[in-house]
Amino acid sequence: MSAALFLNRSTPPHVATLVLVAGVAALCMNIFLPSLAAMAVYFETDYAVMQFAVSGYLATTALLQLVIGPLSDLFGRRPVLLAGFALMVVATLICALAPNITVFMFGRMLQAVVASGFVLARAIVRDMVPANQAASMIGYVTMGMSVVPMVGPTIGGFLNDFAGWQASFVLVAFCGAAMLILIFFDLGETNRQKSASFSAQFQAWPQLLRSTRFWGYALTSTFSSGLFFSFLGGAPFVGSVLYGLTPATLGMQFFFMASGYMFGNFLSGRYAQRVGISRMMLAGNGIAALGIIGAIALPYLGLSSHYEFFLPLALIGIGNGVTLPSANAGMVNVQPHLAGSASGLGGALTIGGGAGLAVLASSLLSKEAGTTPLLLVMLLNAILALAASMYTGRQERRHNQQQSGT
Repeated sequence: MSAALFLNRSTPPHVATLVLVAGVAALCMNIFLPSLAAMAVYFETDYAVMQFAVSGYLATTALLQLVIGPLSDLFGRRPVLLAGFALMVVATLICALAPNITVFMFGRMLQAVVASGFVLARAIVRDMVPANQAASMIGYVTMGMSVVPMVGPTIGGFLNDFAGWQASFVLVAFCGAAMLILIFFDLGETNRQKSASFSAQFQAWPQLLRSTRFWGYALTSTFSSGLFFSFLGGAPFVGSVLYGLTPATLGMQFFFMASGYMFGNFLSGRYAQRVGISRMMLAGNGIAALGIIGAIALPYLGLSSHYEFFLPLALIGIGNGVTLPSANAGMVNVQPHLAGSASGLGGALTIGGGAGLAVLASSLLSKEAGTTPLLLVMLLNAILALAASMYTGRQERRHNQQQSGT
């Protein structure tokens, strides 16, 4: 494939474009989290109903990924991304101008179409480079991407304090419009093996679903990401209700996990090709488990500070940054000619599981129980992620032995 030339529609996209595509998609997910309590008051609804803006968004994202991947395999990555970001801008403006909770939730679910940024950034990388290089490149892409969600909740918290919760959605709409322009002028088509029909992609799914390797990578991604989604489901309650943090201060707490994620992606970009994706996944999930154990243990030291919850969970960010680029690269390499579908199906499993865990995490929280139920759910999830990583490593070794004929 020809080398990427910036703002040249006849070549693959510049890596900076992929970073921003995925970054704006991440911004949609979390910039407004510090405002959830204020939004519940504004719309005169319960906090549990407002929480659906997180869990419902994740569930819709999971469903859309089932369609986005096959559509990009049929029509190409470029037109699907352009359509996705155009719809996202419209949906975000609906959220900002919503007069009631029903209209807001409609706009919020429509906003989930920006999931095309997550799905297609991975598929485009796989179009451009082979598997081992893809793990490193995805690591660098998501390292840069993680800067956006790292500062997103912090910005959202300050915007809420100074201009109201609507300001976060106005900012996202402007970012989406800017990305639409950048995609149009820089992102050349990378899918050189378009599928014959839309239905052919779904008919090919059994190839993926019968693959133990695909399931290994998908489950590793699901349980590893589940740690983050559990955090998303519970952190707003923990910060605002249990510790009494203002939206601005709560937004700053997301910095710890997101900065850890950026560092983990740096490690992935630096070492994935040398170490191998199976070992990277196992190491990353081990690091994440240590962070949860630390968060469980610190309250017994009597610190009585919100840092005892938020600070050790930075290790989850590092672990996810090490694990997920390799898991994503492995998923799209199981059947390279179905990279878009594999990215979409794997993403649907990951985000769908995340939606369920976000609901579970938020439902277990109360002032009386404190953070313990949330952390125990996360610890169980970390153990399952470690088991999935070990299973995937065994399946990959077996596959390599069969390929070499030994």
